[in-house]
Amino acid sequence: MFPAMRLARLGAFTPEFPDAEALHAGLAHWNRRRLAVQTPTEDWALELARDRQMLRLEGAFVEAFRAHVAPLVEQAPCDPDGFIEWFEELRDAGPGQWDPLFDWLALEADLSQMKWFLTQEAAGEAGFDDLVAMTQVKLPIQAKLELARNYWDEMGRGNEGGMHGPMLERMVHGLGLKPAIESTCWQSLCLANTMTALATTRRYAYQSIGALGVVELTSPTRVGSVAVGLERLGRPPEERKYFVLHARLDVEHSQAWNAEALAPLIRERPSCARYIAEGALMRLICGEQCFEAYRSYLWAHAHPVVYAAE
Repeated sequence: MFPAMRLARLGAFTPEFPDAEALHAGLAHWNRRRLAVQTPTEDWALELARDRQMLRLEGAFVEAFRAHVAPLVEQAPCDPDGFIEWFEELRDAGPGQWDPLFDWLALEADLSQMKWFLTQEAAGEAGFDDLVAMTQVKLPIQAKLELARNYWDEMGRGNEGGMHGPMLERMVHGLGLKPAIESTCWQSLCLANTMTALATTRRYAYQSIGALGVVELTSPTRVGSVAVGLERLGRPPEERKYFVLHARLDVEHSQAWNAEALAPLIRERPSCARYIAEGALMRLICGEQCFEAYRSYLWAHAHPVVYAAE
């Protein structure tokens, strides 16, 4: 099953648009504006017209992406047990898994390289808590409860100091990072745009559930490597806390997500399995694109070895 996935060269996926960088920078700016807290304005009709244009562009992108993964989705079973087995194998054999970038970050990257990587990641962060909140709207009860439990953890179980979003922001502040759309790889913007499109568009609700679930499934090893690298570089616990926490907590989240959200949804509506699979594969491909782009930049700009004069 998964050797065929590798041969499909999923990392070569590029949106079928003339300029991927312009597309995703435009979508990123639009998402920032439309999701921000706002107040009524007199030109709301003009803004609505602009939103319609962007929604058509976003939809065309997502549909092109869905078409790209369609052959692989056919491999996903439509019974709960078979699907969960297929889904969990993505942890080891899915696109982008065990990318050499993360061993390098853990063992070799210097501080400037680590900061560049984390700046890209921070700029491409779509806000897992908000994505879960938007996805859970009108879901069946059991799945809705599981997403609610996940969201409550993201919210620090009511404790501001334990909220995951601000925890990430403290890392960004502590390292002096300056994430900005203009200085971010389009692949990282593509990841955030994809996750936002799936969570904010109700026709993609099942894809969003798959994408969010595969994040919980696959992130522990990667965030664990980042935590190891930050510790090696002498960074304080406050800057490592977000990664240390997720290396442990996401294992528990993934098990619960699969058992309490994915399996019940597929049991109730077997046809949704293909859409959940689509979202999972789309999210993994976005990650794979990022890892390849990060390696290309970081390893091309690695500091030369300087030998002391004899």
